[in-house]
Amino acid sequence: MDSARRRIIFVDDVMSYLELGRNMLKTFYEVYPAPSAAKLFEILENIIPDLILLDIEMPEMDGYETIKKLKADKRYADIPVIFLTARNDVNSEREGFDLGAVDYILKPFSAPLLLKRIENQLLIARKTKDLQESQAALQDYADNLSAMVREKTEEVLELQNVVLATVADLVEFRDNPTGGHIKRTQLYLKALINELVRQDSAYKKEIDGWDVDFFLQSAQLHDVGKLTISDNILNKPGKLTPDEFSNMKTHVTAGVDAIERILSHTRKHAFLNHALLITGTHHEKWDGSGYPIGLRGNNIPLEGRLMAVADVYDALVSERPYKDALSHEEACKVIEAASGTHFDPIVVNAFISAKDEFARIVLDNT
Repeated sequence: MDSARRRIIFVDDVMSYLELGRNMLKTFYEVYPAPSAAKLFEILENIIPDLILLDIEMPEMDGYETIKKLKADKRYADIPVIFLTARNDVNSEREGFDLGAVDYILKPFSAPLLLKRIENQLLIARKTKDLQESQAALQDYADNLSAMVREKTEEVLELQNVVLATVADLVEFRDNPTGGHIKRTQLYLKALINELVRQDSAYKKEIDGWDVDFFLQSAQLHDVGKLTISDNILNKPGKLTPDEFSNMKTHVTAGVDAIERILSHTRKHAFLNHALLITGTHHEKWDGSGYPIGLRGNNIPLEGRLMAVADVYDALVSERPYKDALSHEEACKVIEAASGTHFDPIVVNAFISAKDEFARIVLDNT
């Protein structure tokens, strides 16, 4: 019997039963007699037992009231309680179990029966505690493992962002030595997305399915193909010739080819999927007159339609070797006038609502 010196509080207002029970149990357990519920709670202030034997029929506070009070106190709620009673009816027994008792012993009780019932309940309590401790240890292990995975994931994402930012900086330096285009377009895209979601637009459901952080990071690669375009064309101070413009347009397919090569050597990832769609379609136009494919309307992925507005707006308000910068108000007029031809009307509506935010982005990042 694995019961050496476990502690039991024996509660009974009948002194003969209290003495009898103490004599039956004292060889195996530390027994604390309590002639009333009040004495039980007095003992509990100093000792947390392994089990409570609780008489039901007591004056002042009976066993049912007592167990309710025990279960309501988190310090005592997990202590197993065995009811002792002279009542031999189903309703009384059911009420005891409903209130949280683990067993129900009829008086007068025999020593072997009492000892066996106590042994069983202490064994169950110990196994339950062992299981809880094992579950807690397993949860701690899982939490630590999750923390390690999150830490490693954050390290990978940080490295990914550094690599992306470096590539984007190389592209931007060749195409726009004044800088800021990549960061500003990311902020424009965020403003457009927030507005489309706020308006509960037709695109909200699609956007809700995105990892927006991945989408915004992937936007850094939208002009990666410009690494293949010569400086003479990228930074020409005048208008491009037809042949030069045709060459310039190849930066889209060059960028798509580069991202597809990455995809061919790695698992598919939302980040790369967004990057592929943005890079390949941000020069398409709503009316089908864009490049490189001439997609029309909703056949243009939403990623490309969003970047089209962000990219053109930034080009309009930025100085280039071949043009002066427009004011924010002038750029807004150009974007609004191209709704339904160059740009998706729903995205333009979001732009109009967020145009003050666009102005702040330019002011803070130029």
